[in-house]
Amino acid sequence: MSDELSRILKFQHEFARRGAGRVADVPGGFAVLNELYPASHDNNKLIIREGGDPGTVIRAADEVLAGFGHRLVVVEDDALGMAFAPAFADAGYEHGANLVMVFRGEAPAGPPVAEEVGLEAIMPVVRADWHEELPWVSDRAIDDLVRRLEARMLGADLVGFRAVRASGGEIAARAELYAQDGVAQIETLVTSVRHRGQGHARTLVTSMLAEAAGLADLIFLEADVDDWPKEFYGRLGFEPLCRTHSFLRME
Repeated sequence: MSDELSRILKFQHEFARRGAGRVADVPGGFAVLNELYPASHDNNKLIIREGGDPGTVIRAADEVLAGFGHRLVVVEDDALGMAFAPAFADAGYEHGANLVMVFRGEAPAGPPVAEEVGLEAIMPVVRADWHEELPWVSDRAIDDLVRRLEARMLGADLVGFRAVRASGGEIAARAELYAQDGVAQIETLVTSVRHRGQGHARTLVTSMLAEAAGLADLIFLEADVDDWPKEFYGRLGFEPLCRTHSFLRME
């Protein structure tokens, strides 16, 4: 395992643990749980770090996540995730994969232009974006997805929300910045539907890179293997480091 990947995984593990209501050991890894946000998959999941029997992991997910409306297992090792895929498919899980991408470009020289937005100010924006993206989801589930930001505030030494505004003053694009021990992560980049295609996301990420470069020597983000943003991030100087896998089943 490379030093970069080791540092990123350490950062992610600590972030998950610090925002958890409780942590439980499972075969090959650990589970993070937070009953305050039961509809949030990210706050209630298994994180598998090393090999084992996929059937054992599936049984552990059923046991640890009993009472939740989902089962989510994240497998950090690419080869292990591919080996697990057939058994998870047989158990009714959907398989996804993410690229962990590291910034290799030259950090922007200018000062950041993105606005720092507080938790209370960003929550209504997040709520509106979720309702726009997932109009069929219940208000209760949306509320969990919004309130889970409270747990994220605990995840790292620096956790902040950054945004750029449209000409009318409303937030057009937003993202989160985490930093600790020389590692920084850009996460949850969202452009509101009506403001897409206008360059707001590029402005925001470029600004956040300028800020993150002053906080960390290792900057990373995650992108869906099968979605277009990975190409966008590549044009901004990010390169793939590794691939992780997720297995999700709705109950």
